[in-house]
Amino acid sequence: MRIPKKTQDRLAAGLRKYQKIVRKLAERDISEADTVTVVKDILCDVFGYDKYEELTSEQQIRGTFCDLAIQVDGKVHYLAEVKSAGTTLAENHLRQAVNYGAHEGIEWVILTNAIDWKVYRISFGKPVNWEEVCSFNMGAITLRSKEDQEKLAILCRENIASEALESFHKKAQILNRYVIAELLQTDSVVGLVRREIKKLFDGTKVTDEQLRIILTNGVIKRDALDGDEPKAAKAKVKKATNSLARKAAKKVQS
Repeated sequence: MRIPKKTQDRLAAGLRKYQKIVRKLAERDISEADTVTVVKDILCDVFGYDKYEELTSEQQIRGTFCDLAIQVDGKVHYLAEVKSAGTTLAENHLRQAVNYGAHEGIEWVILTNAIDWKVYRISFGKPVNWEEVCSFNMGAITLRSKEDQEKLAILCRENIASEALESFHKKAQILNRYVIAELLQTDSVVGLVRREIKKLFDGTKVTDEQLRIILTNGVIKRDALDGDEPKAAKAKVKKATNSLARKAAKKVQS
């Protein structure tokens, strides 16, 4: 993701200013209302939004229970649910924002206490669901990290109408432990490990099934194998594999 120098300069200046502030917020145990004020300042000075034109408070969003909305050119792009700086963020804090977002067709939600920031995407299915796209600690994030740069950039005003957040979301759906755990069990990866063992250790023989047992029982964490997320990862890998096979078949036919 290319970040313009003007944006980089604003991010650098904003982080220098607000990282000192947010590191002290939890110690001061400020109220939720005061935390909202800090969040609005961060959205303005770090992420580039107009505090008076593009940050809409609760009373102005048709009675929504959400604390803030980021509205650009008449369209609400993000809802922001803000908790006090001393509150540990949890998914259950999203419920009000998700309900409003689902009703109004707004798919992106920010959950923050000014220190920790989490970005979620709402899925408009039955039932309505949501998933975390990225998260970061405002007091610890650094522009020296390419990954941190991307996390900051996707929330910037400059990218509000771009595909940056969508692209980041697609990448996050692939580069996670559930998909990696599934890939480690595929025939090609297990076969590669088997061949490497044979090559490196004097012709030692091991079957693919033995390797899979070792992977699933001793290498890959259990929570990356069982549950809804691993099941979704399995379906994603299977779909990608089938798509690749179809492309290869068409290439042979042509």
